[in-house]
Amino acid sequence: MKVFAPYFNKVLFTVLVLLSSFTVFAQTKVSGVVTDAKTKQPMPYVTVTFAGTTIGAGTNAEGRYTILTTQDVKQIQVSFVGFRTAVRNITPNQEQTINVALSEDNRNLSEVFVKSAKKKKYSNKNNPAVELIRKVIAHKAQNQVENYDYAQYKQYERMNVSLSNLSEKFKNKKIFKNYQFLFREQADSTAMGGKILLPVYQEEKMSDNYYRKAPYAKKQVITASKQVKYDENFVDNNGLKSYFDRMYQDINIYDNNVSLLSNQLLSPISDSAPTFYKFFITDTLKDVTPNLIELSFTPRNTTNMLFEGRIYITMDGNYAVQNAFLTVNRNINLNFVRKMQANLSFEKNPDGRFHLSQSDLKIEFAINKEKGGGMYGERLVNISNFVLNQPLEKKTYEGPSQVVALNAEEKNDAYWQEARPDTLDAASASIYKNIDSLQTIPSFKKTMDIATLVLAGYKNFGKFELGPANTFYSFNPVEGFRLRVGGRTTPELSKRYYFETYGAYGFRDEKFKYFLSSTYSLNNKSIYSFPQNYIRASFQHDTKIPGQELQFVQESNFLLSFKRGVNDIWLYNDIFRLDYVKEYSNHFSYSLGFKKWDQTPAGALLYQNLLPNGDLNNVNRLKTTELSAQLRWAPHERFYQGKLYRVPIPDKYPIFTLNYTQGIAGFFGGQYNYQNVVGNISKRFYFSQLGYTDVTTEGGYLFGKVPFPLLDIHHANQTYAFQLQSYNLMNFQEFVSDHYASIFVDHNFNGFFFNKVPLLKKLKLREIIDVKALWGGIRSENNPANDPSLLRFPTNIGEGGVGTYTLGSTPYVEGSVGVGNIFKLLRVDLVKRFTYLDNPGAPEWGIRFFVKFDF
Repeated sequence: MKVFAPYFNKVLFTVLVLLSSFTVFAQTKVSGVVTDAKTKQPMPYVTVTFAGTTIGAGTNAEGRYTILTTQDVKQIQVSFVGFRTAVRNITPNQEQTINVALSEDNRNLSEVFVKSAKKKKYSNKNNPAVELIRKVIAHKAQNQVENYDYAQYKQYERMNVSLSNLSEKFKNKKIFKNYQFLFREQADSTAMGGKILLPVYQEEKMSDNYYRKAPYAKKQVITASKQVKYDENFVDNNGLKSYFDRMYQDINIYDNNVSLLSNQLLSPISDSAPTFYKFFITDTLKDVTPNLIELSFTPRNTTNMLFEGRIYITMDGNYAVQNAFLTVNRNINLNFVRKMQANLSFEKNPDGRFHLSQSDLKIEFAINKEKGGGMYGERLVNISNFVLNQPLEKKTYEGPSQVVALNAEEKNDAYWQEARPDTLDAASASIYKNIDSLQTIPSFKKTMDIATLVLAGYKNFGKFELGPANTFYSFNPVEGFRLRVGGRTTPELSKRYYFETYGAYGFRDEKFKYFLSSTYSLNNKSIYSFPQNYIRASFQHDTKIPGQELQFVQESNFLLSFKRGVNDIWLYNDIFRLDYVKEYSNHFSYSLGFKKWDQTPAGALLYQNLLPNGDLNNVNRLKTTELSAQLRWAPHERFYQGKLYRVPIPDKYPIFTLNYTQGIAGFFGGQYNYQNVVGNISKRFYFSQLGYTDVTTEGGYLFGKVPFPLLDIHHANQTYAFQLQSYNLMNFQEFVSDHYASIFVDHNFNGFFFNKVPLLKKLKLREIIDVKALWGGIRSENNPANDPSLLRFPTNIGEGGVGTYTLGSTPYVEGSVGVGNIFKLLRVDLVKRFTYLDNPGAPEWGIRFFVKFDF
């Protein structure tokens, strides 16, 4: 049999080639460009079909189209609302190019009547436009893909991001002398993005997509992927990709709320659309099949989170959307958005209903909405080979919602030229090569080096980077003036081994502090890339404030040096850790840890208990040894990976975390046996025009008898920065518990009320309310009042007389009202503490600040 194998393979290969050749010759392929006969400009989103069939496609942003079929066809039909439908003869079973110029159809406006010069007050009552939109709303369920039992299709995506609206003066600056090959000029200077663009990013994806109604499953298999990639020492490419994907995400007009940037805009066909929108019938088209009605819409309040534009409704009884053009009013309370437009095209299914065939989302961002440079991005999605109600093998729908094929990034240029549904223009095709060439220019590397130092705080030296810069200098009551210098290795040294270290010195306590860690990557990827899989060993000898919890900020950050009230409760810590972290592509992760922790009180903090003879005893050191495990699941999580930490991109999906810690006495010097279980759930809830709410709930229970430093020390904040996950008017180490439950609620109205106040709506401020509540307590076995051998709760610490307490039947509650979007990035909260005001040093009121870059 082995003798005949080569011969058999050759025969099989020859047969396959002949079959594929036959398929090619039996196929009709038509390409071309559709233009406006009057302006000669290309027309995007025009529907081109083979006459008498449902096989077709929409033109792209440059007016180009490509359609193909194996059926016996003789004509193509080109149609667009407001233009006369064109029919062209074609030659069957051949590849050909047919360009079409469409003429305006003025007959569509013949039914417009002018009854009075007086403007009639808009009303939903007896309004045919409102009656029509109500019929569209009533038929939404049947017109969505989710109404089918099964669906499968191929999807092509392309995203481009450029610096936009640049001037000739900017382009010709000396700094860009070596970068002229990067600039791109558009023929139409009035087009979105302006005449001169500077491309900075491009990404393409091909995928197979599968949907099953019951049990519900939606899966995307990315078969090919191509992306502009920068030097990993400066830019996290996966993080950049996630950030742009979040900014330019899918638009489903059939959803009640459409996600746009970090907000949700009410869809013009949402259930409550007639309450917030005005609708007008502006055109009827009777020479297309099916007949269409053009329905224009505009917000009742132009500053609200709403679209404006027009949709085209089929008059065949389905009341489906065939085309949609969405944009936003220039007065909308949406930060940095100069222009936005989305074009959606739908194709007819064999059963007469429609599915999305193409979407094109364009957004231009700028600090100044009127003039000056900005950033322009476009995401084009093309859907083809749409197949309905043909179930596949069960395993097709199983597993993660998104899977990347192993060879997805290995496709060559020939593959992409064949796979793209349109032709990539020369300027776009050269972006990949241009960015690669850019990174070989020494001046660009120097510029990125400076940018990394300014934005991320690190100075890159190739295999090692120095930083972060904002920790070089700080001060506190224990250490006084503190100097720190540190750094870490980069993937240029090794993709397997990573080292990080710093050294610090306090001029008041005259003590050195230091940190050293060594990490080994188990998947031969950077430990800062998703998904992580590594082992890390570290040792730290440094100071810490009990109960201070920081998010995305280094503890030695200079800005944290400024604190309110008494701030002399500190610890000296010696911590050895050994951690294993494993993440999966479905965003489930677990970690296992070993921790040996020696803590010594510092500053005004004392650890004291009573000896059997009644004498007061100072305890200088507590020793614990812990084993820990954490489970975390964050479905569909997206984040931007910075140089030190991840910044999650908020979304509607919840995040679940479960932590278990086991303290072991007698193991590596540990003094206590205990178990601690903590569960946390966080989620963002969207409420359409009323904004969104971020909710975090947490509960914990500690089993065993331990001194108060090992209890749950609730997260306090004595800085002037508003912290979402800490109690902003609680003093450090003020409350401890061995069992507790908490809830954090932060609601942003997105300017819903301010937008209705004439003097405020121009400022585009946003109103915010925040409530935090904590229930807890300690069991009698952990109360030092019942056992003198336990460490006593500190009282009257420092000049302010603050101390440590336990919660009673009354929860700790604080709340705030805030004004956000001040200068588009500042939030100011007036915070009030409602309970436990009798505790020494407890503030009742406070002003806190929060800097947040938001859209």
